[in-house]
Amino acid sequence: MSNLKQKLLNKSAILAVVGLGYVGLPLAVEKAKAGYKTIGFDIQKYKVDLVNAGINYIGDVVNEELEYIVKTGLLTATTDFTQVVKADCICICVPTPLDEHQQPDISYVKASALSIVPGMHKDMLIVLESTTYPGTTEEILKPIFELSGLKCGEDFYLAFSPERVDPGNLQYKTKNTPKVVGGVTPICTDIASALYENILEAPIHRVSSPSIAEMEKILENTYRNVNIGLVNELAMLCNKMGINFWEVIEAAKSKPYGFQAFYPGPGLGGHCIPLDPYYLAWKAREYGFHTSMIEASMMVNDRMPEYCVQRAFKILNRFKKALNGAKILVLGVAYKQDIDDYRESPGVKVIEVLNAEGAKVKYHDPFVLEYREKDIEVKGEPVLSTELVENADLIIITTAHSNVDYRFVQRHAKFIFDTKNVMKEINDRENIELL
Repeated sequence: MSNLKQKLLNKSAILAVVGLGYVGLPLAVEKAKAGYKTIGFDIQKYKVDLVNAGINYIGDVVNEELEYIVKTGLLTATTDFTQVVKADCICICVPTPLDEHQQPDISYVKASALSIVPGMHKDMLIVLESTTYPGTTEEILKPIFELSGLKCGEDFYLAFSPERVDPGNLQYKTKNTPKVVGGVTPICTDIASALYENILEAPIHRVSSPSIAEMEKILENTYRNVNIGLVNELAMLCNKMGINFWEVIEAAKSKPYGFQAFYPGPGLGGHCIPLDPYYLAWKAREYGFHTSMIEASMMVNDRMPEYCVQRAFKILNRFKKALNGAKILVLGVAYKQDIDDYRESPGVKVIEVLNAEGAKVKYHDPFVLEYREKDIEVKGEPVLSTELVENADLIIITTAHSNVDYRFVQRHAKFIFDTKNVMKEINDRENIELL
């Protein structure tokens, strides 16, 4: 048994997480809760200061648990990457966005790797969790880490294990979600699996290489992207045909096999589903391969915010009202219900298109009181008042938050465009139109 594996078993290993965001902080908390001394690294000082004060800023982290593990010294945070030398195991959980050309931007991953190199030592495990294209771990990270003079698979261990964080999911959290692990060598896979086996209460699924694990994560989210693209396109068709597509889906769900329900909406949000297919399409071009079905679904999903604004234009037109100058109230800018995350939010994109068309837009979201888009701070309406609802020429529902009184909205609204079918239980539907 390797020395590091023994340290993992007896919990003397010091663990680290680079990136204290939606993925990194919950992972760091689980490591500390499991009894390991854990160090969190982040370049944003305000996050480090909040963690060290025991103050939580991530919805999926329990406030009392964070406060306890900080007070007991199990979790500390720092911006000082020279402290990496103290760690035995490091998980990299940094953003992997798209650049302005819709191509993968792995600069945060590279910068993190280069920050780790000076502190590398023998018998160290490094795991990349950030979603990326197949080949990143072996083609990009392995050569960077070997700049240390250490050899992968002999002196240090390297693996990829995709994050599977689903913000707001009440059933599956970091601790109980099955983990896929793929190491550069069999011993890398073994050591990385031992790390997660001693932290999580979930099965560990081992695969034969990092590229398998990287592609697996892309498959998860591309599967959803393609199916959502399908239902979005059918929703547009059914609108032309005068068919309630939401009722079609409910009917299809009655089949006990061979069908999984996906739902249309104003677009895709979050860090993974809207972005991951772009990673795959970009990598595929290296092999002269065009992912035609995937790219088609991306095109459908990407134009949904504009399609929703076109529908809003048609609704207003029926009331002899121009979109330019119309007072629009958007309900929801979080990318999914009951969370405060607005990354890639379709609601934000709908607002952006409405503003470009000259509409006078206000928004209300009980979870997102303000947001920043393109260096502009946008403040929401904190109270969903009668006056706010009645003054709107049109209300567009873009997020199905469960703590909004939609019956109240229906009673006081001139007209509502419901893109999430959140008003399905309301019988009086004279002022409601579905996507």
